[in-house]
Amino acid sequence: MPRTMTGVLIQDIMPLFSSRIGKALGGWMERHPNQAETIQEIRLRTGLPLCIGLPGHDNLIHSLVVSRADIDKTLSLITDCSYYALEDEFKGGYITIPGGHRVGLSGQVIAHADGGHKLRLISALCFRIAREVKGVAEHIVPKLMSSDGSIASTLIISPPGCGKTTFLRDLCRILGHGLSSCSLRPAQVAIVDERSEIAACYGGVPQLDVGPRADVLDRCPKAKGIGMLLRSMNPDVIVTDELGGEDDARAVAMALSGGVKVIASCHGRDLDDIRSKPYSEWLVSRGYFTKAVVLSKRHGPGTIEYVGDIM
Repeated sequence: MPRTMTGVLIQDIMPLFSSRIGKALGGWMERHPNQAETIQEIRLRTGLPLCIGLPGHDNLIHSLVVSRADIDKTLSLITDCSYYALEDEFKGGYITIPGGHRVGLSGQVIAHADGGHKLRLISALCFRIAREVKGVAEHIVPKLMSSDGSIASTLIISPPGCGKTTFLRDLCRILGHGLSSCSLRPAQVAIVDERSEIAACYGGVPQLDVGPRADVLDRCPKAKGIGMLLRSMNPDVIVTDELGGEDDARAVAMALSGGVKVIASCHGRDLDDIRSKPYSEWLVSRGYFTKAVVLSKRHGPGTIEYVGDIM
């Protein structure tokens, strides 16, 4: 049975806080039970009030000012007292914890002459609460089918915060199971999850449901990961998030030229916006992607603005 957001917070997040932060957050949740179910972020900033992120706005708990000791206590609990063992992981600016939740980090950065850097003296933490929304892509899948009965190579387009990753994750789950209503056979799905957002791996194991036939490369650059998966996992479909520059585009083209379908997301308002960007335009104009889904938050995150052929 799916957990409530209150249950997720009590089991996964609150044990990582100092007792006074846990008490303040728990008290707020008791006073605002409906809002508690919509919590998206919890931010701890040294010397500033506890901040609870909700859809479209946030709420400052002025009665609790976060201290350096609160930050240090949480870091100790997150890292199991092994902060220095995780310094390399901190270079990415975040760490994934059990349950698939991400903790963003900010503070002082020490830059080295060789171009490397370390994040030290962490002064702020942002807990982004992982949540699954299953079924959001089911009614769309029949419109993304190829003539051969398989999924078409599809581009998921939207501005930030409109549900691209949630939609991608649900597509992975559906592809792994298949969908009898449109005669979609189960597929071997390979995911390049550069930012640990699709599968939300912890210790290399997906914490969110990406289906029974998914192989995940966590924290791997997209261009490198696509090549690795092509050579090693024999996928039917490769899924990745937020295509960027030339290397990503060429890796996608290589996969598609080899007969593997690709489902990927990219930032943009609509197809015209995508065509104005050189590398996504290159992929679209050459027919590498044949279907598109455009999302917005006009009626809330995940609003479907367009689904169909890329003309």
